[in-house]
Amino acid sequence: MDALTNLLITLKNNEAAAKGEVIARPTSKLATEVLRIMQRHGYVGEFEIIDDGKGQVYKVQLLHKVNNCGAIKPRFPVKNGEIQHYERRFLPAQSFGIIMLSSSKGLLTHDEAKKKGLGGRLIAFVY
Repeated sequence: MDALTNLLITLKNNEAAAKGEVIARPTSKLATEVLRIMQRHGYVGEFEIIDDGKGQVYKVQLLHKVNNCGAIKPRFPVKNGEIQHYERRFLPAQSFGIIMLSSSKGLLTHDEAKKKGLGGRLIAFVY
């Protein structure tokens, strides 16, 4: 069971159903960082982690700005110069959406990775 994939599919389905907020489980550190990046870029509103007795769940406010999102499997290794190839593959247009990748400096968007000259492993996309 992949917590990140489950979270992103739940977000996408509830955005399509025009829900105001969503409860998603299970939680993970990676999924929390992905939510922080999505919040920073304006794709989701406030979110919190709630302990419901069975485990922890996310309560996420939806802003209806997500057209599509998903986890990238397998997590391809990517060098700094190869990021544009994956932008064309996963995003519909240039400067539209973000790709998140895990690097030695933590979880970054593809723009931040290009500015810092870093590569890493592809994690997820959202637009």
